[in-house]
Amino acid sequence: MIQSAKHKVLVVDDSATVRTELRRALGGAGFLVIEAVDGVDGYAKFEEHPDVTIALCDINMPRMNGIELLRKLKTAGKFAHIPLVVLTTEADPDLIRQAQQCGVVAWFVKPFNPDLILAAVKKVMNAA
Repeated sequence: MIQSAKHKVLVVDDSATVRTELRRALGGAGFLVIEAVDGVDGYAKFEEHPDVTIALCDINMPRMNGIELLRKLKTAGKFAHIPLVVLTTEADPDLIRQAQQCGVVAWFVKPFNPDLILAAVKKVMNAA
């Protein structure tokens, strides 16, 4: 079942509050949540945890923003199998298009309902 702790979710967001909310929602459902504070840290966590099953990523972050991280992941190729979900304050159609070109499967605008994010993660995991 997808709620097994063997399924790792990487949450890349510079907001500690967002990371905490997602850790509670996803961790409470049995997922093992790995956290990263920005795109640079996020990429390092992908390298550190090659068994990440799905990733949730913000767009507006210091050092390396979400679009830059998504492009780097796509270029690297070895992470192409990992479903990517964006969770951000942005609703710009151009950013959404750029993210989709990098393989993003879902886009959520903050503020968000943790239960909806959990449902989306489960749906993506069942489709993968």
